[in-house]
Amino acid sequence: MPKDRNPTRIQKKNRATILEAALEVFSTSGFRGATVDQIARAAGLSKPNLLYYFPSKEAIFTELLSGLLDTWLDPLRAIDPQGDPLEEFLAYVQRKLQMSRDFPRESRLFANEIVQGAPRMLETLSKDLKPLLEEKADLIEGWMADGKLNRTHPKHLLFSVWSLTQHYADFDVQVRTLMGDEDPFDAAPAHLEQMFRRMLTPAPKI
Repeated sequence: MPKDRNPTRIQKKNRATILEAALEVFSTSGFRGATVDQIARAAGLSKPNLLYYFPSKEAIFTELLSGLLDTWLDPLRAIDPQGDPLEEFLAYVQRKLQMSRDFPRESRLFANEIVQGAPRMLETLSKDLKPLLEEKADLIEGWMADGKLNRTHPKHLLFSVWSLTQHYADFDVQVRTLMGDEDPFDAAPAHLEQMFRRMLTPAPKI
């Protein structure tokens, strides 16, 4: 769709429909396995109609990833340097877990892209995620140096949060099969809080 036109309500609706359909297809089949025909069918549009809004599968995928990464960075941005260090970090863990509960398809889409070597977002990772990670790792390092958090490697600590929270979305079928009738998100918040609280609470000063 031409960039210099003001989209109508119908055009906005169709773009949103296409992106929603693409999210379902990409999160299930990955970029390589997905086709424009599949996305068009899922959106209830003809292929030519879809291509009016997005010239290629790549263009749809890129727009999805762009919006996803910005959403994915919000919990990390929200860590407040002025807050209580332990409570700020534990709140971050819970925000990440809630995102896995609320946005499982988005998490799987992101994971699929990373597993494939991030060919469509490597530059974005370097430009957007890396500086933010450095900023928050420095903040956590400062809290540790001040004795407000138990010392560990700040970046690996953040990687651990990502692994332990996004696992519930990326391996949803496995987790739910093994948990049976129990919703994994019922006990996960308390489990993760207990684990990270014990890990990061400084030892009492004698």
